[in-house]
Amino acid sequence: MNYWLVKSEPDAYGWHHFIEQGRAVWDGVRNYQARNNLKTMKLGDQVLFYHSVTKPAVVGLATVVTEGYPDPTAASEPASKGAKPSGWVVVELEPVMALDKPVSLARIKAEPLLANLSLIRQSRLSVMPVRADEFELILKMGQE
Repeated sequence: MNYWLVKSEPDAYGWHHFIEQGRAVWDGVRNYQARNNLKTMKLGDQVLFYHSVTKPAVVGLATVVTEGYPDPTAASEPASKGAKPSGWVVVELEPVMALDKPVSLARIKAEPLLANLSLIRQSRLSVMPVRADEFELILKMGQE
């Protein structure tokens, strides 16, 4: 099993939207590294749901329920180029649980064991891997 973190602005698509829908197609990713991370996600992988911009914090846990497939929001190349698929992908996620206490970015940055977390090193990346020990620590912090 692999572990991931996905970021979303709470006003655009927050945890409450995710809970209301019960399932999300994680679309619109237009960064090559984030796309490659989506392609790597496997059924059952665990995903930390992070609110970015306003009150940045990990707020919940989700799971991958459908592996990567072509992003329907991405246009294919023009027919003159052979109408190749865009190459952008989506996964589908389902919520598992909200954290008892959101784990703020400030708390994450203050924790020495999370110093190498991609969230800190590559703050603009919207889909990133998380090591198992980092994942477990963040979940523990969310229950304190």
